[in-house]
Amino acid sequence: MRRLPPVLLEDGCPRELISLIRTVLAACKEISFRVGQGALSGVLGSTLDENIQGETQKKLDVLTNQLLKDILLESGYVKAIASEEEDFTVAGNPDAKYIVAFDPLDGSSNTDINSLVGTIFSIMEAPEGADPADQSIFMQPGKNQVAAGYVLYGPSTVLALTTGKGTRFFTLDKTHGTFLLTEDFASIPEETSEFAINASNQRHWQPAMQNYITDLIAGDTGPRGRNFNMRWIAAMVGDVHRVLCRGGIFTYPTDTKDPNKPNKLRLLYEANPMAMLIEQAGGIASTGTERIMDIQPNAIHQRVAVILGSKNEVETCLSYHK
Repeated sequence: MRRLPPVLLEDGCPRELISLIRTVLAACKEISFRVGQGALSGVLGSTLDENIQGETQKKLDVLTNQLLKDILLESGYVKAIASEEEDFTVAGNPDAKYIVAFDPLDGSSNTDINSLVGTIFSIMEAPEGADPADQSIFMQPGKNQVAAGYVLYGPSTVLALTTGKGTRFFTLDKTHGTFLLTEDFASIPEETSEFAINASNQRHWQPAMQNYITDLIAGDTGPRGRNFNMRWIAAMVGDVHRVLCRGGIFTYPTDTKDPNKPNKLRLLYEANPMAMLIEQAGGIASTGTERIMDIQPNAIHQRVAVILGSKNEVETCLSYHK
């Protein structure tokens, strides 16, 4: 099995970018250990604080954010970082080429029940000569990403990574502490009979999504003429991983539950990197009205609707929105 750097060198990936990705993964290996220790490490449960999103922080949210923040800023490879757990961007090396946005522990509410969690990251080039303290350097559409990925902390620790030349899976060999290539060029089946959505919000969805999910649930007695299965992990990283492995459609649509927050998922460090991974594996990633990676961001913590997964099923879902 091949290690991470040789695989990326074959793609002509810049050495500085490879070094940055390895820096991210160094933090993720430490996070994998901390998550795996669970109650033994005393990091389960919540703090008394809220993050900029208005969400109560888990102890592991704080720990993982600090690990990634420290190692990235100390590496010298990043001009600035943006995190779900930080109110504002944080300046790094003024001479660095790259900026990194990340969700340090997606699905952190799952930690207390020993379920799936993960780290999501997005890497872009900073505008030449830009001020690292200027938040506007992150205001780039997702199609500008030079790399994106996530590390899933499950029974095994798995990295999904793309540098724009396909989506690959690597598995952490805990004996040697190295991520080894275990699947080259993942491909999402175009057809699927699985969907993932938080059905508890059904009464708050817009009519298009209401109608689409109603037809899926109707199964072989409805207009789709076949049965579908629903899966929901309550961690985007887990649900997207399933889609990449065997197909499916994942959606967190616009809803009216909180008029101030009609959308749940953040564009820069959740929707964009996942959209790049999905598209590089042959899938589609949309808000319901536009391609996710074409969106021009206007805020660091901007939220968007997300519909992504198997090509034919996503197109069917989008047809309900036209």
